[in-house]
Amino acid sequence: MNKQILNVIFILAICFVAYQLFRNLDFKEGMDTGATTSATTSTSNGIAGSAQNYAANIKSTTIKNQDTLLITKYRTDYENAILNLDDLINSMMLQTALSVDNANPMSSLEKLNQLNSAKSALNNVMKYVDASK
Repeated sequence: MNKQILNVIFILAICFVAYQLFRNLDFKEGMDTGATTSATTSTSNGIAGSAQNYAANIKSTTIKNQDTLLITKYRTDYENAILNLDDLINSMMLQTALSVDNANPMSSLEKLNQLNSAKSALNNVMKYVDASK
């Protein structure tokens, strides 16, 4: 009798573990990720015949972002924020340049390079804000 109870408990434990595994792995019927056709995947990336639709989706997203930002209304606020960020980056660059670790100068130089890239990006953002009328 004890052997039968242990066998039933063992089978129930295996079923419970299998249930937990399948529930946590999120199996979907038909394995949707591998069953996509080339027509549905090409519409999301703009390859070949779907390039026009892809470009239209990008344009739509751009217009939505521009409508959200209201650049013409808040231009001076955006310019002030960009100028303040530029000043912050300049001070961070100076601080980094003045605290270079002689034992490991490459980390400081990499940080300076990243900050310089950020300044370049801010310059491009400022040009965009200035060009938006």
